[in-house]
Amino acid sequence: MFSIYILTHNEEVDIAACIESAMFSDDIIIVDSYSSDRTIEIASNYPVRIVQHPFESHGKQRTWMLENIPTKHDWVYLLEADERMTPQLFAECLQAMKTEQEVGYYVAERVMFMGSWIKRSTQYPRYQLRLLKKGQVWFTDYGHTEREVCHGSTGFIKETYPHYTCSKGLNRWIEKHNRYSTDEAKETLRQLQHGQVNWLKLIFGSTEVERRRALKDLSLRLPFRPLLRWFYMYFILGGILDGKAGFAWCTLQAFYEYLILLKTEEMASTNDCPQIKPKKQWSKLISLPQSNEKSAA
Repeated sequence: MFSIYILTHNEEVDIAACIESAMFSDDIIIVDSYSSDRTIEIASNYPVRIVQHPFESHGKQRTWMLENIPTKHDWVYLLEADERMTPQLFAECLQAMKTEQEVGYYVAERVMFMGSWIKRSTQYPRYQLRLLKKGQVWFTDYGHTEREVCHGSTGFIKETYPHYTCSKGLNRWIEKHNRYSTDEAKETLRQLQHGQVNWLKLIFGSTEVERRRALKDLSLRLPFRPLLRWFYMYFILGGILDGKAGFAWCTLQAFYEYLILLKTEEMASTNDCPQIKPKKQWSKLISLPQSNEKSAA
C-alpha cells in the first residue's frame, strides 16, 4: 500500500471527485494552502487527514510535506486536485513498489480539455514523477513548477491518469497561467544567462523526460517562440487531428508562451527580477547557443 498526498487551494469544484478516485489507499492527506472556498468543508466529509501550510512554490510545498507530514507508508503518490487516480494505475503502482530497484516512478498524464482527451498536441506521453519513496526524492523549483532530485534510479509506469486542466473554467485557467507566466519569465532569464542546451540529450536522450527538458532549454533561445510553439503543436505533433479542442489548446498555449516572452522582455529591461542583471539586449538573449553548451539542472 502507498499513501496519497493531494495538494489543494480553492479546489471545491474538483476535490470530492479527486478524493473519491483515491479511496483505494488507506492513507490520504490533503495538503491545503489555506483555501478560502469550500475545499476544506467538502474534504472533511471523507476519511482523510487535512494539513494546512502556506504556499511558497510548488517545489517548496512538495518538499515541506515530504519532510514534515508523517505517512502510514514509505511509498507515496502525489496527486493534484484536478487529476484522478484510476484502478489500473493504482494496481500498477502497487506492483512497481515491490521491485525495490527504483526510488521513484514517472506517470504520464492524459490532458482532458473541452470534453476531449488532447492526445497529440500535449506531447503525450508526457511524464511527471508521481510515485516515490520517502527520504529518497526531493523537489526544487523550476519556473512555475518543480523538478525532482532523486537519490537513486527511477522507472516508468505504463498506466496514465486523467488531468482535467480546465475543470474550473477558462477564467480560472487564464488567471492561473497569468501567475505562472511571471515565474516562467524569471526562469527564462536565469536559463538564458546561466543555462545551456544539452544537445546530446535533445537528440539521443534515453527518456521522454530528458528529451523534453532539453527541448525546452532550446526553445527558450528561439525567436518567434509563440508562433513556433503553435506550429509545432498543431502541425508537427498533430494537434490538427485533435479537432476544435486541439485548435483551442494549441492557441491557448501559444498565448501563454507570448505572455512569458513579453514578461521576460519587461524584466530584462527594467531589472524586475532582482537575481538577474540584464547585461545583454533581448535580441542577443534569444540567439542560438553554441554547440558545446551543456544543459542546466
